[in-house]
Amino acid sequence: MTTLTYHGYTARIEFDGEDEIFVGRIAGIPDVIGFHADTVKGLKKAFHEAVEDYLAARETLGC
Repeated sequence: MTTLTYHGYTARIEFDGEDEIFVGRIAGIPDVIGFHADTVKGLKKAFHEAVEDYLAARETLGC
């Protein structure tokens, strides 16, 4: 299994051979945050956006 890290968050990455996409999920948080893309560059961008959105939501909710 491959991982990516950004701003202290780690995501587990898998390849979905049927849909031919990379699928990721942020690990170690109580929420389910997933993302996907069909290129490595797109996957990294989607991961960064997912983390930024998660942090913004936590700030809005006062967490």
